Amino acid sequence: MFTGIVEELGTVVARDGERLIVRGAVTSGDATIGDSLAIDGVCLTVVDLGTEQLSFDLSEETLARTNLGSLGPGDAVNLERPATLASRIGGHLVQGHVDGVAEVTGVRPEGEDGIRLSVRVPQELLRHVVEKGSITLDGVSLTVAAIDGEEIEIVLIPHTLRVTTLGSVRESDPVNVEVDIVAKYVARNLEYLTADGAAVDRPRKERTA
Repeated sequence: MFTGIVEELGTVVARDGERLIVRGAVTSGDATIGDSLAIDGVCLTVVDLGTEQLSFDLSEETLARTNLGSLGPGDAVNLERPATLASRIGGHLVQGHVDGVAEVTGVRPEGEDGIRLSVRVPQELLRHVVEKGSITLDGVSLTVAAIDGEEIEIVLIPHTLRVTTLGSVRESDPVNVEVDIVAKYVARNLEYLTADGAAVDRPRKERTA
């Protein structure tokens, strides 16, 4: 489990087929083989270690559902170690289980040195997105500023632009999106309760007089 607060910008050293090698001084400092790490919001397992380097194997599911397959040497990536039971939840609860890839449709100036990001979210994920709710883009915990059809808008402050890959995002770029875990569970339970057109049973109040 993660919080969507990026700890450092890492650099892709190499990607050879399903093997991804990333350099990150902070996140590699206490890493051991078998640990989890979020790379651009994708929870991956450390399979090998080098000097300030971490290696990961990418499954077919990961390559199909995320944008990690487009990474190459020199690309910057957002890195976050998993939260502990003593961690402050500065962002929100993030699983690192990416739901799909969204497309950046607009990057506009906002306020003093900030930007307003427009992102087209896959249709099947929109029902989990609410205005002022939480969403994760490339591993960064963000707040939805507005929803307009299939697009959502995110306001990025200068700090976020400096310390994450979102500072260099451009129109038409793909970004990994993970919707709020609470919204997914609520939607799933509602589907179950109303399956086949069945009405939700409501508890009857007992008469007291």
